[in-house]
Formats: sequence, C-alpha cells, structure tokens
Amino acid sequence: MNTKRIGDLISEIKDEMTMLESLVEDIRETSAAIPSGRKKKRIYEESLALKLHNFYTGCERIFQKIAGDINGGVPVTFDWHRRLLYSMSLEIEKLRPPVISKDTARALGEYLAFRHVVRNIYGFEIESERLGGLVIRIDKAFEGVKKDLTEFIKFLREIVA
Repeated sequence: MNTKRIGDLISEIKDEMTMLESLVEDIRETSAAIPSGRKKKRIYEESLALKLHNFYTGCERIFQKIAGDINGGVPVTFDWHRRLLYSMSLEIEKLRPPVISKDTARALGEYLAFRHVVRNIYGFEIESERLGGLVIRIDKAFEGVKKDLTEFIKFLREIVA
C-alpha cells in the first residue's frame, strides 16, 4: 500500500465527514422548520429527501475511496451499491478491519434504499412517514458513521506510522 496515498485517503475521509456533519445539521434545521401548509410542506419534504439522498451519497463516496485505495476497487456487479456497503462491514483478511460496524451498515442500508426511491420518483410522491423516520434516525446513523470512520482512520494512521 502506498503510504502517501494513505495520508491522502485520511484527509479525504476527514473532509467528507466535515461535509456530512454540515449536511446533517442542515437536515435538522430543515426538519424543524417544516410549515403546516400542504404545498409548502411538500417543498420542504422534497428538500429533505434530497438532503437524505446526499447524506448516503457522501457516505458512499467515502466507501468508494476506501475500496479503490485499499480493497483494489469497487464491485462491478449490477448491485454494486449494496455490495459496496456490505463489504465495508467486513474484515478483509490481511488487508483491513471492518470500516463500519454491522449496525451502521444496517442503518445506512435504509438511506441507500431511500436514495434509490428518490432517484426514481417524482418529489411529490415521497412518503412523509418514511421520510420522517429517516430524518429522526439521521443523528444516530451519522454518529455511527463518525465513530466507525474515526476508528478506521486510527487503523490507517498505524499503517503509515
């Protein structure tokens, strides 16, 4: 493994985590400001849906970087998004520990599935209940991601030490 590349990877993960933290704060603020009128509420819900979509996309971007730099590449099958997430919860013998816990992977699986929905429907078709549940669970999901990636960064630092 190229030690310079590992240093770059650490910086990229930390930068993505900073952006995710800002996004999660935006999700909190937007969800707290949802108006009661049906039309305005729908606009806020569409905004929240896009922000949740972006949350998972940001996590996946980190996983793609790790897979590319450490695992040897991203899966190339039709279900590569799901397989990439799953692979991040696995220890790769003689290569790396799990990047995220099984619990974090399960939590992120909901955001992956929701992202797929957001990409394939009109905004006004978003289910308020599902959206609301994901918004409520975003802090716990992000805390899991942050904790797990912080531990993974410690592992990467040991490699280059």
